[in-house]
Amino acid sequence: MRRVVVTGLGVVTPIGNDVRTYWQNLLAGKNGVGYITRFDASNFSVKIAAEVRNFEPPSIISPKELRRMDLFNVFAIQAAKEAIEDAQLNMATEDPYRVGVLVSSGIGGLELWEKQHMRLLESPSKVSPFFIPMMIVNVASGDVAIRWGMKGPNYSIVSACASSAHAIGEAFELIKRGDADVMIAGGAEAPVTPLSIAGFANMKALSTRNDAPEKASRPFDKYRDGFVVGEGAGILVLEELDHARRRGAKIYAEIKGYAATADAYHVTAPDPTAESQSYAIKMALHKAGVKPDEIDYINAHGTSTPLNDKIETIAIKKALGDHAYKVAISSTKSMIGHLLGAAGAVELIATILSVKEDKVHPTINLEEPDPECDLDYVPDGTRDMKVRYAISNSFGFGGHNAVILVSKYEG
Repeated sequence: MRRVVVTGLGVVTPIGNDVRTYWQNLLAGKNGVGYITRFDASNFSVKIAAEVRNFEPPSIISPKELRRMDLFNVFAIQAAKEAIEDAQLNMATEDPYRVGVLVSSGIGGLELWEKQHMRLLESPSKVSPFFIPMMIVNVASGDVAIRWGMKGPNYSIVSACASSAHAIGEAFELIKRGDADVMIAGGAEAPVTPLSIAGFANMKALSTRNDAPEKASRPFDKYRDGFVVGEGAGILVLEELDHARRRGAKIYAEIKGYAATADAYHVTAPDPTAESQSYAIKMALHKAGVKPDEIDYINAHGTSTPLNDKIETIAIKKALGDHAYKVAISSTKSMIGHLLGAAGAVELIATILSVKEDKVHPTINLEEPDPECDLDYVPDGTRDMKVRYAISNSFGFGGHNAVILVSKYEG
């Protein structure tokens, strides 16, 4: 069986636009939620989001190209650039047909869509001829491949909030079965737009804690009232182990298991029995050859919505049994909000760094635990602990579930 390791990481997030800053701020419990500055939200019921700040597009994107790109694609290219450089991957020495790209998004070019629709209302002739290729989800995968000359498997997966987790999981499977030696995988999202905020707000999915943005994202807390929209990107370089060894690559962790299921229950609400979510966790364990009582840490989907956090807690208990009470669990979304299609990748990067460095970041704003959420959510700051096996959960609208299990790399 071909083994798959992670050799490169890249991020753009509300608390850091590089991996080092992102990780340090996670450990420090830094909050990335604030008032919306991207547009005038004064007449919106929700006025808060987790925006990317102090972001400079990478120099490899020319000003002309930048005018023809949606922000989600710019985020993807920046994160891919960091990950590829981090992995020291040199395409000049690689077989391009053995290197693929799988970058996903839950929504794609929504900001561009809104702006072009305004042009359409003025006149159809004012719609940009670049509109379609700028906004489609798969353009990020295509653009990364074009810039670095990667000719292997290349596509995108759209499964709402599980999109990038599915992308990484399927990239893992592509390498395992021999279709590629290296995969650039992850996701990007730029949903802090008027239409997005209005849509999520009107479906009552978002926190309305406008008077205290820094307290709005509070997974597993008794007084949580919805998630906070975030934006950014997370990209990983996945590599077949022998290939990584031959080129002397540093290895962050090994991906051991991946499983995907569907709730087949409701378009937005999770199945209250948590059967499909728990089955995904069990299958990831089974495929990895790891026992439930070997799991040290879970990076939860942890959205800060009343239903998700309660049902995810049930799923963890069903999958791990009594060991669920001994596992450290934290929600990255407590600090960066919900990056939708990019969430799984950005959170898996946090999970991998926990495995690499034996540190678990806290769940901030967990001030009064919900009695129905009675596990160890690491509410009191960073925890130094041995992390050999860890799980990252991602659950999306439509009932899409993805679970990835990673381990310390042991040569």
